[in-house]
Amino acid sequence: MFSPEGPTLRELTRQALSSVEQGYDLLAAKFDATPFRTSDRLLTAVAAALEPLGPFDSGLDVCCGTGAGLPVLRSVCAGRIAGVDFSAGMLAEAHAAHPTATLVRADALALPFAPVFDLAVSFGAFGHFLPAEQRTLFAQVHASLRPGGTFAFPLPAPPRVGSGPYWTLWGFDAVMRLRNALWRPPFVMYYRTFRLPDVRARLAAAGFHVELRPIPSLGTREDGSPHCRLVVARKALDR
Repeated sequence: MFSPEGPTLRELTRQALSSVEQGYDLLAAKFDATPFRTSDRLLTAVAAALEPLGPFDSGLDVCCGTGAGLPVLRSVCAGRIAGVDFSAGMLAEAHAAHPTATLVRADALALPFAPVFDLAVSFGAFGHFLPAEQRTLFAQVHASLRPGGTFAFPLPAPPRVGSGPYWTLWGFDAVMRLRNALWRPPFVMYYRTFRLPDVRARLAAAGFHVELRPIPSLGTREDGSPHCRLVVARKALDR
């Protein structure tokens, strides 16, 4: 799973016993050599799916990490692109890779932006937000978008109940809950707390109009449904 340049077991253990912020600071230099980085295949597919939704001027990557998603914004936005993350270590890596992007250290639950962005994206970060926090997160993104702005992110289909991936995610979440019950500070990362019906309802409560678009290049499941959808949440023009 990890390349030779990736973190050692000892480094991963130290990270897992840290807070979310400190853990990512510790892992930042080697993060892109882990399976946790969003794949280029997914990023390319999302960029292609966003293209017909534009044009966009300015773009924001929420919880940008090392900046893997910034080229997606660069490919579809004509103006300024920015990333926000609360890990100084991850932002340092993002700055080294994308020196022309505006990078801001801040908590995604308290974004420091006026409504100046036309597009906001996010990749792989939602497991760090408990369900109650997702409402605040979506409201913060909504407040950072211009009227008519778009918040878009990929949402993979859940694994079939009883399958190997299903039990892997179930087991990971169970271990994480046990870890957080026994150890402080907590490390919030759950894979089964970001379900589509709940997400749609919370986006709507934040003021978004929500639609789903399949991402054809990522294929379909046996029943013909897409492996991954693009959630497209639009802010009303008059807000």
